[in-house]
Amino acid sequence: MRSLFDYFVLLLKGMAMGAADVVPGVSGGTIAFISGIYEELLETINSVNLGALKTLKKEGVKAAWKSINGNFIVTLFLGIGISIASLAKLISYLLEAHPILIWSFFFGLVLASIVYVGKQVKSWNAGSIVSLIIGTGLAFWITVLPPMANSDEMWFMFASGMIAICAMILPGISGSFILLLMGSYQTVLGAVKDKDLLTIGVFMAGAVIGLLSFSRVLKWMFTKYHDLTIAVLTGFLIGSLNKLWPWKETISTRINSHDEVVPFIQENVFPADMVGEPQVMYAVAFCILGAGLILGMELVSKKMKKA
Repeated sequence: MRSLFDYFVLLLKGMAMGAADVVPGVSGGTIAFISGIYEELLETINSVNLGALKTLKKEGVKAAWKSINGNFIVTLFLGIGISIASLAKLISYLLEAHPILIWSFFFGLVLASIVYVGKQVKSWNAGSIVSLIIGTGLAFWITVLPPMANSDEMWFMFASGMIAICAMILPGISGSFILLLMGSYQTVLGAVKDKDLLTIGVFMAGAVIGLLSFSRVLKWMFTKYHDLTIAVLTGFLIGSLNKLWPWKETISTRINSHDEVVPFIQENVFPADMVGEPQVMYAVAFCILGAGLILGMELVSKKMKKA
Protein backbone atom coordinates (compact mmCIF):
# COMPACT_ATOMS: atom_id res chain seq x y z
CA MET A 1 0.00 0.00 0.00
CA ARG A 2 1.36 3.42 -0.99
CA SER A 3 2.03 6.11 1.59
CA LEU A 4 1.32 9.82 1.12
CA PHE A 5 4.99 10.32 0.22
CA ASP A 6 4.74 7.56 -2.39
CA TYR A 7 1.84 9.38 -4.03
CA PHE A 8 3.83 12.62 -3.99
CA VAL A 9 6.68 10.84 -5.81
CA LEU A 10 4.13 9.39 -8.26
CA LEU A 11 2.80 12.91 -8.86
CA LEU A 12 6.34 14.08 -9.69
CA LYS A 13 6.75 11.15 -12.10
CA GLY A 14 3.52 12.21 -13.80
CA MET A 15 4.83 15.77 -14.07
CA ALA A 16 8.03 14.46 -15.66
CA MET A 17 5.96 12.45 -18.15
CA GLY A 18 3.88 15.52 -19.02
CA ALA A 19 6.98 17.65 -19.53
CA ALA A 20 8.45 15.00 -21.84
CA ASP A 21 5.27 14.68 -23.91
CA VAL A 22 5.33 18.42 -24.68
CA VAL A 23 8.67 18.09 -26.50
CA PRO A 24 8.49 16.68 -30.07
CA GLY A 25 11.06 13.88 -29.95
CA VAL A 26 10.78 12.91 -26.27
CA SER A 27 8.31 10.31 -25.01
CA GLY A 28 6.43 10.27 -21.72
CA GLY A 29 6.60 6.49 -22.03
CA THR A 30 10.37 6.72 -21.67
CA ILE A 31 9.98 8.54 -18.34
CA ALA A 32 7.39 5.99 -17.17
CA PHE A 33 9.76 3.15 -18.01
CA ILE A 34 12.89 4.52 -16.35
CA SER A 35 10.92 5.62 -13.27
CA GLY A 36 9.66 2.06 -12.75
CA ILE A 37 5.92 2.56 -13.30
CA TYR A 38 5.58 1.46 -16.93
CA GLU A 39 4.18 -2.04 -16.44
CA GLU A 40 1.88 -0.89 -13.63
CA LEU A 41 0.60 1.84 -15.96
CA LEU A 42 -0.22 -0.74 -18.63
CA GLU A 43 -1.90 -3.04 -16.11
CA THR A 44 -3.95 -0.14 -14.74
CA ILE A 45 -5.13 0.95 -18.19
CA ASN A 46 -6.04 -2.67 -18.99
CA SER A 47 -8.11 -2.90 -15.80
CA VAL A 48 -10.55 -0.29 -17.18
CA ASN A 49 -12.93 -2.76 -18.83
CA LEU A 50 -16.37 -4.37 -18.55
CA GLY A 51 -15.17 -6.28 -15.51
CA ALA A 52 -14.73 -2.98 -13.66
CA LEU A 53 -18.33 -2.03 -14.51
CA LYS A 54 -19.56 -5.39 -13.16
CA THR A 55 -17.57 -4.81 -9.96
CA LEU A 56 -19.14 -1.36 -9.66
CA LYS A 57 -22.62 -2.82 -10.03
CA LYS A 58 -22.11 -5.75 -7.64
CA GLU A 59 -19.69 -4.43 -4.99
CA GLY A 60 -19.96 -0.64 -5.21
CA VAL A 61 -17.71 2.33 -5.94
CA LYS A 62 -14.95 1.51 -3.46
CA ALA A 63 -14.34 -1.98 -4.84
CA ALA A 64 -14.49 -0.77 -8.45
CA TRP A 65 -12.07 2.08 -7.69
CA LYS A 66 -9.62 -0.39 -6.15
CA SER A 67 -9.98 -2.79 -9.10
CA ILE A 68 -8.89 -0.10 -11.59
CA ASN A 69 -6.08 1.17 -9.31
CA GLY A 70 -7.87 4.51 -9.22
CA ASN A 71 -5.51 6.30 -6.82
CA PHE A 72 -2.54 5.48 -9.06
CA ILE A 73 -4.07 6.62 -12.34
CA VAL A 74 -5.62 9.80 -10.92
CA THR A 75 -2.38 10.85 -9.22
CA LEU A 76 -0.31 10.11 -12.31
CA PHE A 77 -2.62 11.92 -14.74
CA LEU A 78 -2.94 14.83 -12.30
CA GLY A 79 0.84 15.19 -12.46
CA ILE A 80 0.78 15.00 -16.27
CA GLY A 81 -1.96 17.65 -16.40
CA ILE A 82 -0.17 19.98 -13.97
CA SER A 83 3.03 19.67 -15.98
CA ILE A 84 1.42 20.34 -19.35
CA ALA A 85 -0.48 23.33 -17.96
CA SER A 86 2.49 24.86 -16.09
CA LEU A 87 5.65 23.73 -17.89
CA ALA A 88 4.58 23.62 -21.54
CA LYS A 89 5.20 27.32 -22.12
CA LEU A 90 8.51 27.22 -20.24
CA ILE A 91 9.81 24.21 -22.19
CA SER A 92 8.66 25.74 -25.48
CA TYR A 93 10.47 28.98 -24.56
CA LEU A 94 13.66 27.13 -23.60
CA LEU A 95 13.61 25.11 -26.83
CA GLU A 96 13.34 28.37 -28.76
CA ALA A 97 15.82 30.40 -26.70
CA HIS A 98 18.40 27.69 -25.90
CA PRO A 99 17.77 24.82 -28.36
CA ILE A 100 21.27 23.31 -28.30
CA LEU A 101 21.39 23.08 -24.51
CA ILE A 102 17.87 21.67 -24.13
CA TRP A 103 18.27 19.11 -26.93
CA SER A 104 21.64 18.14 -25.38
CA PHE A 105 19.94 17.54 -22.03
CA PHE A 106 17.30 15.28 -23.61
CA PHE A 107 19.98 13.55 -25.72
CA GLY A 108 21.88 12.64 -22.54
CA LEU A 109 18.68 11.61 -20.81
CA VAL A 110 17.72 9.19 -23.60
CA LEU A 111 21.32 7.98 -24.01
CA ALA A 112 21.42 6.88 -20.36
CA SER A 113 17.89 5.46 -20.72
CA ILE A 114 19.15 3.13 -23.47
CA VAL A 115 21.59 1.57 -20.99
CA TYR A 116 18.92 1.33 -18.28
CA VAL A 117 16.21 -0.18 -20.50
CA GLY A 118 18.68 -2.50 -22.23
CA LYS A 119 19.67 -3.98 -18.85
CA GLN A 120 16.06 -5.12 -18.38
CA VAL A 121 16.57 -7.74 -21.12
CA LYS A 122 17.23 -10.94 -19.17
CA SER A 123 19.01 -12.75 -22.02
CA TRP A 124 20.54 -11.13 -25.07
CA ASN A 125 20.41 -13.61 -27.97
CA ALA A 126 19.89 -13.57 -31.74
CA GLY A 127 16.17 -12.82 -31.37
CA SER A 128 16.80 -9.91 -28.99
CA ILE A 129 19.47 -8.43 -31.25
CA VAL A 130 17.23 -8.66 -34.33
CA SER A 131 14.40 -7.01 -32.33
CA LEU A 132 16.81 -4.26 -31.26
CA ILE A 133 17.80 -3.61 -34.90
CA ILE A 134 14.15 -3.57 -36.03
CA GLY A 135 13.19 -1.12 -33.26
CA THR A 136 16.15 1.13 -34.06
CA GLY A 137 15.41 1.15 -37.78
CA LEU A 138 11.69 1.85 -37.30
CA ALA A 139 12.27 4.74 -34.88
CA PHE A 140 14.98 6.25 -37.10
CA TRP A 141 12.70 5.98 -40.15
CA ILE A 142 9.92 7.79 -38.27
CA THR A 143 12.29 10.66 -37.37
CA VAL A 144 13.21 11.29 -41.02
CA LEU A 145 9.70 11.13 -42.48
CA PRO A 146 8.56 14.38 -44.14
CA PRO A 147 5.63 16.04 -42.29
CA MET A 148 2.21 15.85 -43.94
CA ALA A 149 0.08 18.87 -44.81
CA ASN A 150 -2.08 20.21 -41.99
CA SER A 151 -5.56 18.65 -41.81
CA ASP A 152 -8.62 19.43 -39.67
CA GLU A 153 -11.03 16.74 -40.91
CA MET A 154 -12.85 15.13 -37.93
CA TRP A 155 -12.05 11.55 -38.97
CA PHE A 156 -8.38 12.55 -39.23
CA MET A 157 -8.49 14.13 -35.77
CA PHE A 158 -9.92 10.87 -34.40
CA ALA A 159 -7.17 8.84 -36.11
CA SER A 160 -4.52 11.31 -34.91
CA GLY A 161 -5.67 10.85 -31.32
CA MET A 162 -5.51 7.06 -31.61
CA ILE A 163 -2.04 7.01 -33.16
CA ALA A 164 -0.50 9.77 -31.03
CA ILE A 165 -1.59 8.24 -27.72
CA CYS A 166 -0.11 4.89 -28.78
CA ALA A 167 3.18 6.66 -29.48
CA MET A 168 3.06 8.50 -26.15
CA ILE A 169 3.07 5.26 -24.15
CA LEU A 170 5.90 3.76 -26.21
CA PRO A 171 9.39 4.59 -24.89
CA GLY A 172 11.38 6.33 -27.61
CA ILE A 173 8.41 7.35 -29.78
CA SER A 174 7.13 10.89 -29.23
CA GLY A 175 3.38 11.45 -29.51
CA SER A 176 3.77 15.16 -30.24
CA PHE A 177 6.33 14.37 -32.95
CA ILE A 178 3.87 11.90 -34.52
CA LEU A 179 1.27 14.70 -34.56
CA LEU A 180 3.80 16.92 -36.33
CA LEU A 181 4.40 14.22 -38.94
CA MET A 182 0.66 13.70 -39.46
CA GLY A 183 0.05 17.43 -39.84
CA SER A 184 -2.23 17.52 -36.78
CA TYR A 185 0.04 19.27 -34.27
CA GLN A 186 -0.98 22.80 -35.22
CA THR A 187 -4.68 21.87 -35.48
CA VAL A 188 -4.72 20.30 -32.00
CA LEU A 189 -2.84 23.23 -30.42
CA GLY A 190 -5.16 25.65 -32.19
CA ALA A 191 -8.22 23.77 -30.93
CA VAL A 192 -6.94 24.00 -27.34
CA LYS A 193 -6.16 27.69 -27.78
CA ASP A 194 -9.58 28.47 -29.33
CA LYS A 195 -11.47 26.11 -26.96
CA ASP A 196 -12.83 24.19 -29.95
CA LEU A 197 -14.64 21.53 -27.90
CA LEU A 198 -15.74 19.49 -30.93
CA THR A 199 -12.20 19.01 -32.26
CA ILE A 200 -10.82 18.41 -28.77
CA GLY A 201 -13.61 15.91 -28.02
CA VAL A 202 -13.06 13.93 -31.24
CA PHE A 203 -9.29 13.89 -30.67
CA MET A 204 -9.73 12.74 -27.04
CA ALA A 205 -12.22 10.03 -28.08
CA GLY A 206 -9.64 8.64 -30.49
CA ALA A 207 -6.97 8.86 -27.77
CA VAL A 208 -9.09 6.93 -25.24
CA ILE A 209 -9.93 4.14 -27.72
CA GLY A 210 -6.31 3.97 -28.89
CA LEU A 211 -5.00 3.84 -25.32
CA LEU A 212 -7.39 1.11 -24.15
CA SER A 213 -6.72 -0.99 -27.26
CA PHE A 214 -2.96 -0.59 -27.64
CA SER A 215 -2.20 -1.04 -23.94
CA ARG A 216 -3.69 -4.54 -24.16
CA VAL A 217 -1.40 -5.40 -27.05
CA LEU A 218 1.63 -4.12 -25.11
CA LYS A 219 0.61 -6.02 -21.96
CA TRP A 220 0.30 -9.23 -23.99
CA MET A 221 3.72 -8.62 -25.55
CA PHE A 222 5.32 -8.05 -22.13
CA THR A 223 3.75 -11.26 -20.82
CA LYS A 224 4.54 -13.51 -23.80
CA TYR A 225 7.71 -11.96 -25.25
CA HIS A 226 9.28 -9.90 -22.46
CA ASP A 227 12.89 -9.81 -23.70
CA LEU A 228 11.97 -9.23 -27.35
CA THR A 229 9.60 -6.41 -26.38
CA ILE A 230 12.23 -4.71 -24.19
CA ALA A 231 14.78 -5.09 -27.00
CA VAL A 232 12.42 -3.40 -29.48
CA LEU A 233 11.77 -0.57 -27.00
CA THR A 234 15.53 -0.17 -26.50
CA GLY A 235 15.84 0.10 -30.27
CA PHE A 236 13.13 2.79 -30.29
CA LEU A 237 15.26 4.81 -27.88
CA ILE A 238 18.39 4.39 -30.02
CA GLY A 239 16.54 5.42 -33.18
CA SER A 240 15.01 8.46 -31.49
CA LEU A 241 18.49 9.92 -30.88
CA ASN A 242 18.43 11.11 -34.48
CA LYS A 243 15.61 13.52 -33.59
CA LEU A 244 17.34 14.65 -30.38
CA TRP A 245 20.72 15.51 -31.93
CA PRO A 246 21.46 19.02 -30.57
CA TRP A 247 22.97 20.62 -33.69
CA LYS A 248 20.40 21.24 -36.42
CA GLU A 249 20.00 23.34 -39.53
CA THR A 250 16.50 24.63 -40.30
CA ILE A 251 15.41 23.73 -43.83
CA SER A 252 11.88 25.20 -43.65
CA THR A 253 9.63 26.92 -41.11
CA ARG A 254 5.93 26.99 -40.20
CA ILE A 255 3.51 29.33 -38.42
CA ASN A 256 2.41 27.93 -35.05
CA SER A 257 -0.88 28.49 -33.21
CA HIS A 258 0.50 31.76 -31.79
CA ASP A 259 1.25 33.10 -35.29
CA GLU A 260 4.97 32.69 -34.65
CA VAL A 261 7.52 31.41 -37.17
CA VAL A 262 9.07 28.18 -35.84
CA PRO A 263 11.29 25.45 -37.40
CA PHE A 264 9.34 22.85 -39.41
CA ILE A 265 11.91 20.64 -41.18
CA GLN A 266 15.41 20.43 -39.73
CA GLU A 267 18.56 18.56 -40.69
CA ASN A 268 21.26 17.32 -38.32
CA VAL A 269 24.74 18.81 -38.78
CA PHE A 270 28.11 18.52 -37.06
CA PRO A 271 28.91 21.29 -34.54
CA ALA A 272 31.67 22.63 -36.82
CA ASP A 273 29.21 22.96 -39.72
CA MET A 274 26.57 24.80 -37.74
CA VAL A 275 25.70 28.42 -38.45
CA GLY A 276 26.25 30.33 -35.19
CA GLU A 277 27.86 29.36 -31.90
CA PRO A 278 27.76 25.53 -31.42
CA GLN A 279 28.23 25.80 -27.61
CA VAL A 280 29.98 22.41 -27.56
CA MET A 281 31.25 22.58 -23.96
CA TYR A 282 27.89 23.66 -22.57
CA ALA A 283 26.16 21.03 -24.71
CA VAL A 284 28.39 18.28 -23.31
CA ALA A 285 27.70 19.53 -19.77
CA PHE A 286 23.92 19.45 -20.31
CA CYS A 287 24.20 16.01 -21.92
CA ILE A 288 26.02 14.73 -18.83
CA LEU A 289 23.38 16.41 -16.65
CA GLY A 290 20.58 14.58 -18.49
CA ALA A 291 22.40 11.25 -18.25
CA GLY A 292 23.17 11.88 -14.59
CA LEU A 293 19.49 12.46 -13.87
CA ILE A 294 18.64 8.98 -15.19
CA LEU A 295 21.52 7.34 -13.33
CA GLY A 296 20.42 9.14 -10.16
CA MET A 297 16.84 7.93 -10.60
CA GLU A 298 18.13 4.38 -11.04
CA LEU A 299 20.19 4.56 -7.84
CA VAL A 300 17.25 5.99 -5.86
CA SER A 301 14.97 3.29 -7.28
CA LYS A 302 17.40 0.55 -6.18
CA LYS A 303 17.66 2.00 -2.66
CA MET A 304 13.86 2.25 -2.36
CA LYS A 305 13.50 -1.42 -3.39
CA LYS A 306 16.05 -2.49 -0.73
CA ALA A 307 14.36 -0.39 1.99
